Amino acid sequence: MIERTTLTVLVVLIIGASVLASVQSESASKGEKPRWLTLPATPTLPRAVRSDYAPINGVKLWYAFFGNGEPVFMLHGGLANSNYWGNQVPVLAKHYQVIVMDSRGHGRSTRDQQAFSYHLMATDVIGLMDFLKIEKAAIVGWSDGANICLDLAINYPDRVSRGFVFAANTNPSAVKDDLSKSDVFNAYVARTESEYRKLSPTPGEYKTFLDQIYKMWTTQPNFTAQQLGIIKVPVWIVGADHEEAIKRENTLFMFDNIPGAALLIQAGVSHFSFIQAPLQFNDDVLHFLKDTR
Repeated sequence: MIERTTLTVLVVLIIGASVLASVQSESASKGEKPRWLTLPATPTLPRAVRSDYAPINGVKLWYAFFGNGEPVFMLHGGLANSNYWGNQVPVLAKHYQVIVMDSRGHGRSTRDQQAFSYHLMATDVIGLMDFLKIEKAAIVGWSDGANICLDLAINYPDRVSRGFVFAANTNPSAVKDDLSKSDVFNAYVARTESEYRKLSPTPGEYKTFLDQIYKMWTTQPNFTAQQLGIIKVPVWIVGADHEEAIKRENTLFMFDNIPGAALLIQAGVSHFSFIQAPLQFNDDVLHFLKDTR
């Protein structure tokens, strides 16, 4: 009998193969790099219904609201800021109340002397939900934001309606050994330094901030199969077929151990799918939010 992982991956790869072939053909005909080898410009957020700072867990977290309806929190990746969701917010805000937030120390938010941890940042999300009087929300997370989503689903299941977990990892060994050789990821790190200097309340402290984040990355997260097994909220585990940061086997490990999880491998993209192929990413998120399984 074909195992659950094998069967699902076969289906995903067969569907994705035709899309990928089309992308490769189009890129080749234009003499362009494949989009998974590009880092498109950081988008900008549309005008918010409301934006402000909230005093949470000893720091000031910047947040912004867009649209109306069921609340959806968008959690960005490490070193980044909420502007990276600029291609998603206008689309999702037509149907949902979208809340973006800069994680502690990132973007416009402040940090304190507490060491960075995914659980601490998960408690920040809960604190902001309490501050905004939001009882429950869907979570869309990318990379570190996806790890925070997993922590929320494990430790605060009554506050999460569903989770879109893109490019997460369960432990530091799941990060690819050759990530430092990735031109795209290195360009991203260089870009975030410039963005930090423009947005941060402490613009001259990027090196200190980067060192603190790297320390977290090399020691966390540490989600076990047992912890994943207690997740009861609907979860999509989402990866990229040209993911440069996270090992595929770890993506499958999450899918195998979260009861009822769905698996999606996006075609023709990498760790930065949401800016490389925003139409595809947006369609996937909308499908996820409407999924009533």
